Amino acid sequence: MFSHSEKIRFSAPPQSKPIAERGRRISTAFIRMIHRELGKTGVQLPIIGLGTWQYRGGVQPLRAGVALGACFIDTAESYGTEEVVGEAIQGVRNKVFVATKVAPRHFKHSRLIRSANESLRRLQTDYIDLYQLHWPNYTVPIEETMGAMEDLVDSGKVRFIGVSNFMLHDLRNAQKALRKHPIVSNQVRYNLIDRTIEPRLLHYCQEQNIGVIAHSPLATNLTKIQEMDPNNVLSRLAKAKSGTPAQIAINWCCSKPGVLTIPKANSERHVRENSIACDIQLSTQELQFLDAKVRFRRRGWFEIEMRRLARHMLQLVGKNQ
Repeated sequence: MFSHSEKIRFSAPPQSKPIAERGRRISTAFIRMIHRELGKTGVQLPIIGLGTWQYRGGVQPLRAGVALGACFIDTAESYGTEEVVGEAIQGVRNKVFVATKVAPRHFKHSRLIRSANESLRRLQTDYIDLYQLHWPNYTVPIEETMGAMEDLVDSGKVRFIGVSNFMLHDLRNAQKALRKHPIVSNQVRYNLIDRTIEPRLLHYCQEQNIGVIAHSPLATNLTKIQEMDPNNVLSRLAKAKSGTPAQIAINWCCSKPGVLTIPKANSERHVRENSIACDIQLSTQELQFLDAKVRFRRRGWFEIEMRRLARHMLQLVGKNQ
């Protein structure tokens, strides 16, 4: 269920030649796309963007997504997909919000600046809309890392600062290290079967006006979610709403205030399927039904701390960076 204050936009058919995949045409007419503000930036982003982790689809699906209104693309230097994103945004750069990430091994000041410049080169652009720390690095002082991020904003190479895979303790430390520019987003795993960020981290981000970017909204693949759905709630709701189980799962994520999603799709057909997921309106009762009937896990405080300690130990010996 979406707030009345959120903007709904419709993508009109482009004037250029329609996008085709193996002879099939994908219409962009009357695609409803709901937009939500990223934190308190004033920037309205589509609630369904385009993820590129393990992406193998090439340029065309990304261009199709942009034409459909999913003009928010997320990548990372460690994904190896910045080049294809750079190709996809040529000619439409001013219409696309581009997010990328710097790997923890590059969190020292000079290396972070160098990594940003290399990402700019691969993306074929002179600015990054959202630059994110890919996950915490406990061997580099957070003050040094955030100082470099703020320098990038001051130089005009980066518009906004974000983090990724930061749990509550790490997010608070990163916030404290900033002097001039806020953290506007935290990209974390969030889907029907992994609700670890509920309630503490999600609630904190909502209170602090930090946008949550949900990666893996379909888990590693939709089959994993369906295995946790013994009552076939996804399929039943999809049939009732004339949609697909994937659309219901994405819609569930999008129903949470302040949450944006970046599902990956390697084909134009799946890009379109994902992009129109917000056409489906789930009632409060239907969302509660999903919450109650689909099995899920939430990592507890102890497991989160043990994982953080393990990451710290690995980083001390030069791994997990």
